[in-house]
Amino acid sequence: MNGSSECSRDAFLGGRLHIFQPRKGYRAGVDPVLLAAATPATPGQSVLELGCGAGVASFCLAARVAGLALTGVELQGVYADLARRNAMENGTEMSVFEADLRHLPGAVKEQTFDHVIANPPYYERHRSTPAEDAGRDVALAGATPLSDWIDAATRRLKPKGYLTMIQKADRLPDMLAACDHRLGSIRVRPVQPRPGRAAELVILQARKGGRAAFGLEAPLVMHEGASHKYDCDDYTSQVVKILRGGDALPWGT
Repeated sequence: MNGSSECSRDAFLGGRLHIFQPRKGYRAGVDPVLLAAATPATPGQSVLELGCGAGVASFCLAARVAGLALTGVELQGVYADLARRNAMENGTEMSVFEADLRHLPGAVKEQTFDHVIANPPYYERHRSTPAEDAGRDVALAGATPLSDWIDAATRRLKPKGYLTMIQKADRLPDMLAACDHRLGSIRVRPVQPRPGRAAELVILQARKGGRAAFGLEAPLVMHEGASHKYDCDDYTSQVVKILRGGDALPWGT
């Protein structure tokens, strides 16, 4: 998979990052970039990405925030290898472990982190049709329940640490149900494709030991206008700043 014929080298953040991804199979798009933008990390903090894939979210976050200690856990060996390759390609240090998040290696279980980030599979295995490519199928509809993702994240968070997760909007009830007494200060930001359209994604933030009231943020609108009329990406100015410039997506706005 690491051969040039099987991978593409794709630009992110306006060319600040270059990421090797499989030409066939799961390929990262804007979602991990939004996840990174919504993570409120500060220089010197530690970040664990569960299901890191090729590492796009972690590397986008590191491009915005200097001095982060990055760790990734990825079930599929092909993608774990790509994450290591992409770390070298972009001059970013990241410890990547090939492991099931339900059975984390000792080197990860011995640590706690300021932030845990995740972009879990969007579809429930029993409600979806398997993809032809095995890697894409695991990435889009893995067998691990969302409750296990959130439990693993919560266990690895430091007190007052943040969980940030992006997911399909119709999975929000599952996410909220999995946030037990250990997590609080929950905030949710809907992501709408266009003005007036229903949200297709949500970004959830929760804090270990948080006590603030639940907050529903103003939606992030991805595209200008009610429909696509021109041969261009027509992203809103805020989204352009995130996708091209690596800007943060602040909470409380």
